Amino acid sequence: MKITKAEVEHVALLARLELTEQEAETFTGQMDAILAYVDKLNELNTDGIVPTAHAVPMENAFRADEVTSSIGIENALGNAPKRAESFFRVPKVIE
Repeated sequence: MKITKAEVEHVALLARLELTEQEAETFTGQMDAILAYVDKLNELNTDGIVPTAHAVPMENAFRADEVTSSIGIENALGNAPKRAESFFRVPKVIE
């Protein structure tokens, strides 16, 4: 076994988890299986593999900035509940 029941109980104590005897046994078996799988992954030959932060290449998803005409004051304020000249009128929030 890669991990002991005492180690599982110690981690549970650090995480402030209260485990029953049955849960400690179950988690010990599950964590041992996980660690065995990770150990199996360590057997893979990774020579020449460049470390990456992402599984797929990342690129900027933003569009390019382009100068365009605005929608205009009348269209912008078309659905405004209240307006004052060419501005939105909002309730006073500072007294």
